[in-house]
Amino acid sequence: MFQLGKTIVSEDILAKDFVCNLSACKGACCVDGDAGAPLSKEETAILESIYPQIKPFLRPEGIAAIEAQGTWAIGTEGELETPLIDNRDCAYVIYDGPTALCGIEQAYNQGIVSWKKPVSCHLYPIRVKDFTEFAAVNYDKWDICSDACELGKELQVPVYKFVKEALIRRFGIDWYTELEQVAEEWQNAPKKRS
Repeated sequence: MFQLGKTIVSEDILAKDFVCNLSACKGACCVDGDAGAPLSKEETAILESIYPQIKPFLRPEGIAAIEAQGTWAIGTEGELETPLIDNRDCAYVIYDGPTALCGIEQAYNQGIVSWKKPVSCHLYPIRVKDFTEFAAVNYDKWDICSDACELGKELQVPVYKFVKEALIRRFGIDWYTELEQVAEEWQNAPKKRS
């Protein structure tokens, strides 16, 4: 772990490799698990305001879930998150054949909305936990992403480079530039042998 401004960052984001491999995992992170995507309070307001624009991109069962639960939900631990369809798929999931995609991101890609998707989705496999004085920035290892880990290793892309755009979106360019400097120093430091 190391400190960067008001964040405590896991070295795993420097050490582990990762590149999403949708052709292998089929977007499983959007349909597996027991909770929706984490949201900030600001993001709940965004979802409420853009819902009419993204609704045409969504599946009927997603629309039904959103209209029954709202554009966002409060999870079992009291955290804000995206609503789910039958406690499984994110309500914003759409499919291209067998592959799960984000309906919000599809609307963004077509220029309908200017918000790409929840930052927690954009950051994955990094998870950020906000505390009073700092934010913890951690790598979230999930078995369904084993193909992404293999592809990242093959292409030699560390996690922090894979999610560069999302990290800049969340923490700013200055923070990311500092992270790159830390990564370079970390990469060049002699490693302890165990």
